[in-house]
Amino acid sequence: MAKHFKESCAFRTSIGGQALMEGILMRGPKKQAIVCRTKDGLVEKTEILEPWRNLYPVLAVPFIRGIPVFLESLVKGMKALTYSASLLPEEEQGEPDKLDQWIEAHFSEEKAQKLIIGVAVVLGLALSIGLFVFLPALIVRLINFHKSFSMPLVNLLEGIFRVGILLVYMALVSRVKDIKRVFSYHGAEHKSIFCYEHGLPLTVENVRKERRFHPRCGTSFLLVVVLVSILVNLLFNFIFPMSNVFARIGCHILLIPLVVGISYEINRWCGGHDNWLSAVLSAPGKWLQHITTNEPDDGMIECAIRALELVIPEEKGSDIWGS
Repeated sequence: MAKHFKESCAFRTSIGGQALMEGILMRGPKKQAIVCRTKDGLVEKTEILEPWRNLYPVLAVPFIRGIPVFLESLVKGMKALTYSASLLPEEEQGEPDKLDQWIEAHFSEEKAQKLIIGVAVVLGLALSIGLFVFLPALIVRLINFHKSFSMPLVNLLEGIFRVGILLVYMALVSRVKDIKRVFSYHGAEHKSIFCYEHGLPLTVENVRKERRFHPRCGTSFLLVVVLVSILVNLLFNFIFPMSNVFARIGCHILLIPLVVGISYEINRWCGGHDNWLSAVLSAPGKWLQHITTNEPDDGMIECAIRALELVIPEEKGSDIWGS
């Protein structure tokens, strides 16, 4: 039975990536690389990684480590996305908004960049909380106008709306022309990592043949977070029933670090196992990838290959998943 679920990989790598505007970010155990395609060819940028968990041992503790990993990925990912957007032709970049203009006018270039990234991260988190915490709670409150639903049913409905909002949001943004290309680079990222894990030479032909649905995709983590939040909030409200919608929203927000920590451990465990349970747990994430990944063209694959080559460690095996 277990053989049915096994992936025919030579090994599982901890190297992961992120699709950018006309480019790829790859993150290895010791450094990360950004490779973008411009009218003048490929532009490369590498930097040494210093994970927060290496500075503070407590951040490497299970069920805690997922929170700094998530925040660190968010910050570095936003920086990489901003950098890739700056390489686009001027006519495609658009005008900076008024807040960015004010920051650039009042701070040095280095401080302004950090502030803009910080504001973008905070706004992104606020938008996520608004969409996946406030909005579902308010929708259910409108439906349950007469307060006839039981609290378990209220929490279950809120969870269902969270999943629905995530799927609708992803489906809508996937129709945007620029996002379609980003999702194609996402597919190139997955295919190149699969090729590397299968022990094949990193060529366009080899990468093109690989699947684009990867079980250790970071985007799938979002769906895992939503599903775990349903279970955690159901359990919490069973122990501490709260009928007030704003008190419940506040508890949902306070429970986010716990939800992220549990979700990270689930993803980490699934990434290192091939059995019926890991297949079931990783299945929703793979379904979501039907929306968030597209088939790449050869130029996108070349970007992904080069970014991957730049972060493969010299010490063979030091990037094995879970090491």
